[in-house]
Amino acid sequence: MGTNALSIRTTQRWFNQFNNGNFELDDLPHTGRPLEVDINRLKELIEDDPRLTTRCLAEHLGCSHVTVATHLHELGKTCKYGVWIPHDLSPHQLQHRVDACMELMTSHGNYRWLHNLITGDEKWVLYVNHTRKRQWLAAGQKGVATPKHDSNQKKIMLSVWWG
Repeated sequence: MGTNALSIRTTQRWFNQFNNGNFELDDLPHTGRPLEVDINRLKELIEDDPRLTTRCLAEHLGCSHVTVATHLHELGKTCKYGVWIPHDLSPHQLQHRVDACMELMTSHGNYRWLHNLITGDEKWVLYVNHTRKRQWLAAGQKGVATPKHDSNQKKIMLSVWWG
């Protein structure tokens, strides 16, 4: 078939419609969420609270969270933490990581020691944590730091170990 030809499935669907007496060529009205978003309203919501999630923004705008995420990326917004986290490493930092890995790999000729390696991590998890640290920011824009929680809040230590 040529590039401008209809697909077999479309041809079958049209045949069934015409066979049933439906000669209407216009599409039926579609239900579902709109793909269009009020960009000005989206900008207002982000300026008012850059910590809103895409799902929360979608509720305000009446569309899907995927549509909101697409429009945010088109606006040049990325989700970053308000505190400094090195997103772009310097050449010195990159070389230091490579050197550390190479030293570990060459100092232990056989790799059987990797099977005996056990590592873990711990984190305090608050029972109630309604603040988000991530914010929707434009390229080069600095985020606002999120204040630390009161240390007297109810929390539990989460420990994860794997090997």
